[in-house]
Amino acid sequence: MKKTQTAALRKMKNTPSLQKSTLRRVVTTAFISLGLGLSLCANAYYEGGSTQQAGNDTQMETAPTLATLTNYQENAPFMYSSGLPNAAHFSLLKEKGVTHVIDLIPGDRSSEILTTSELGLDYFNVPVDWEGPTLANFLNYAAFMQSVEVNEDKVLTHCKLNWRGAAFTYLYRINVLGENEQNAKKDLMAIWHPNPTWHTFMNDVITHYNALNNNQVAMSFDAALPESD
Repeated sequence: MKKTQTAALRKMKNTPSLQKSTLRRVVTTAFISLGLGLSLCANAYYEGGSTQQAGNDTQMETAPTLATLTNYQENAPFMYSSGLPNAAHFSLLKEKGVTHVIDLIPGDRSSEILTTSELGLDYFNVPVDWEGPTLANFLNYAAFMQSVEVNEDKVLTHCKLNWRGAAFTYLYRINVLGENEQNAKKDLMAIWHPNPTWHTFMNDVITHYNALNNNQVAMSFDAALPESD
């Protein structure tokens, strides 16, 4: 009987210690699980934030600006010129106040007609053959330009690279607006130096307007020499 009591007492003494040990293990396991859970949540938040930030950075890098529009120039308060714009460029140009678009590219222009129509821009096409620009081309262009209200409207003249456009805006500035040839020439030469075909065409336009207005306007540059092999 005494041995039984002693064993029972020993068991009772050991029980609290066992309970404390078990409790410590449970608490430790809980803290470890909680720590892992918080770590996973933090990693998920960080990765999600990084992905979103990376997406935002990419969006900022690819956002269109007029700086990405080929050979874009502001030739006068109401006159802009450039290479071929895309739809995003047209939207930016509209925000800048452009109301009219003169397209000097020949061929099927249905896509651009649709784009400008959707934006509410007035579109006009003067198809200029790169190998054979004519006086009639320029007179057609000038007639449209003179229909624009210069104090209210803004016009974009464009082609593919702004080579045609630079020549046409140069000619309009010196023959119709009466600007100084040297000033207008700076914008032209910043884009390209006209070859013999275009130099001859430009001289024909100037000769026409000199006779019409009794002026003595002249180009202050010769045609670019053909590249030799």
